[in-house]
Parts: sequence; C-alpha cells; structure tokens
Amino acid sequence: MSDLNPFEDSDDGLAVQEAKPKLQKPPLYRVILLNDDFTPMDFVVEVLMDFFGMSEELATQVMLQIHTQGVGVCGTYTKDVAETKVTIVNEYAREHQHPLLCSMEIV
Repeated sequence: MSDLNPFEDSDDGLAVQEAKPKLQKPPLYRVILLNDDFTPMDFVVEVLMDFFGMSEELATQVMLQIHTQGVGVCGTYTKDVAETKVTIVNEYAREHQHPLLCSMEIV
C-alpha cells in the first residue's frame, strides 16, 4: 500500500488557474435633509451636530443651504450606515413632532 498525500500535486490532466477575487469598494450613499416650512432652523442645526458630528458653524451653513436650496448633504456613508442614520433622524424628528425628512441617494 502506498502513502498517498491528498494535498500533493498530481497531474490528472486538468489545468488549474488560481482565481483572484475582484475586490470592489462598496457603493456610497449621500444622506440628505429636505427643507420643509415647519421644522425650526435650530432643530435642524441640532440634528446636524448630534447625528452627523458637525460643528455649530458647519451645521448652520448646511442648515442655510437646506433652507435656501431645498436640500443639504449631511454626509456620505456606506449603505448600512446611511440607512441607519436616515432611520434615526426621521424617528427623532417624529418624536419631536417635526416633519423634517432625511433621505439617502447613491453617489
């Protein structure tokens, strides 16, 4: 009986080429806030500071952009993080009886 090692290379007529995985960066999503006529500006600034880590100055600039242009970008994230932030912000706004709407779009 011979000692056969199943891990030894054997020439069985098959050509084997090592597969190299194709790694891709995950798609990114913009989290945005949409303007409405009822949510107070200071609440929007609070949301931007608390949930997106913005300084008061930057949050104020983004809030003014939302107010004047109808939409403002809060940040860019992977899908799971963006979905979580959208959900948390929308729930927080509803808890405080504000119609502020947070959404996401693919970059």
